[in-house]
Amino acid sequence: MADTKREIEWKYEAATGDELPDLTGVGGVVAVIDQGVAELDATYYDTPDERLARASLTLRRRTGGDEAGWHLKLPVAEGVRDEIRAPLSDTVPPALLGLVRSRIRDAGLVPVMRLRSDRDVRHLLDADGALLAEVSLDRVRAERLAGGSGTAEWTEIEVELADGGDPAFLDKVDKKLRKAGLSRSSAESKLARALQETGTRTERAAAGRPKKPVTAGDHVLAYVRAQRDAIVELDPAVRRDVFDSVHSLRVATRRLRSTLRSYAKVLDRDVTDPVADELKWLAGELGVDRDQEVLTQRLTAAVGALHPSLLTGPVRGRLRTWSHPGRGGSRHRLATVLDSARHLALLDALDALICDPPLLKAAAQAPKKVIIQAIRRDFRKTADLVSQALDLPPGHDRDIAMHEARKKAKRTRYAAEAAAPALGKPAEALVRSMKSLQTLLGDHQDSVMARSALRELSAQAYAAGENTFTYGVLYGREEQRAAECEAALPAVWEAATSEGMAGRLI
Repeated sequence: MADTKREIEWKYEAATGDELPDLTGVGGVVAVIDQGVAELDATYYDTPDERLARASLTLRRRTGGDEAGWHLKLPVAEGVRDEIRAPLSDTVPPALLGLVRSRIRDAGLVPVMRLRSDRDVRHLLDADGALLAEVSLDRVRAERLAGGSGTAEWTEIEVELADGGDPAFLDKVDKKLRKAGLSRSSAESKLARALQETGTRTERAAAGRPKKPVTAGDHVLAYVRAQRDAIVELDPAVRRDVFDSVHSLRVATRRLRSTLRSYAKVLDRDVTDPVADELKWLAGELGVDRDQEVLTQRLTAAVGALHPSLLTGPVRGRLRTWSHPGRGGSRHRLATVLDSARHLALLDALDALICDPPLLKAAAQAPKKVIIQAIRRDFRKTADLVSQALDLPPGHDRDIAMHEARKKAKRTRYAAEAAAPALGKPAEALVRSMKSLQTLLGDHQDSVMARSALRELSAQAYAAGENTFTYGVLYGREEQRAAECEAALPAVWEAATSEGMAGRLI
């Protein structure tokens, strides 16, 4: 079983003979309590080519101190990491192995570094005796185990904020430490420093850094790379059931698939179409429970907004039964998908696409012309479907046309997103207008799906001998919401068209 802790800490360079500065009185510190010296021994694991280190992830097995066990640290922001812990064992715990699967794929993990530290710890307490932060002076000895050779030694100071503490407290401590002659560490972690001092990680990282986009192909590939990175980075968040992670991962797959379609003049579709098909598969797997979840939230909110006099029968109970909540099962199913050979092959295919892109002749041209042509093609398809929807009477056919227009508006938006670094504000304005159109059409489609669900729920209630009045009320409100979206469409579409024309993108 693994548990998670949000870790907020700042590191400082220290000389060999340095001692911890006295922090009494800083930011409400009333007492500094000596916790003694702990001897820590940690072995860090990575692939032979150090994939985890390049992604700023650390996986270690540590003994000594009061936090012995396996620790996986995932970056959140500068100085902020999520530490996932598992009990001490001889092999990497499966729970942690799954969280690095998108990085390591089928590669094995080997011990790459051993760090032994003498940690002199102080607790900073406030007037109530509550812990504000833990400060430690670490004397570190590093030994390279794989991918190089050699040793390194250094001394550093760590200040780790107490759980639930105010990050502003670290600023006050920082001011005091800087006055004492200390400076912030340039290394993001002990492992990063050890690798730099005993190997060639920095040189390898610099060699793999993408160049500044110049051609049309450069700009498209930069966007493709960003979505590939998002897919890989969101994998552990989905496994951990982090809020909105499934939706974010699904969006990244759609962005990438849409880009491969939109920029067919830049990237050869004979090569990218199989990849796009697999992205569609992944988005579908991610949407199995997500669509039901969103629909359930909409209906639950609608029921909650009803006046009690309009609520008849066991509506809430039937809605809960219909929604089939099963977050644990859903989470397990998604982990199985992400561990599957098919998904790992997709990740490898995306890497290959970026490493050896199937560029066509237009890819070498200046970005403006090529990219604008792609945006215009997508915009024309959107325009045709919006016009069709506006010409149709309310009903099934209009619903379908608006749904298709939503999908094309989304593609136009993503094409403009990819173009924004090259085209600047005109593309950014088109992104905003397409997002507004997409939101309106999405709300309409949600209403279509909600009405379908309400018909189903009403039929189930009727068969069980329950009062179906409330479902009719909810259906009527959804019908009204759809009519409002349809009425607003002409104005939203006109605004989108004006944005495109103003920027000379359509």
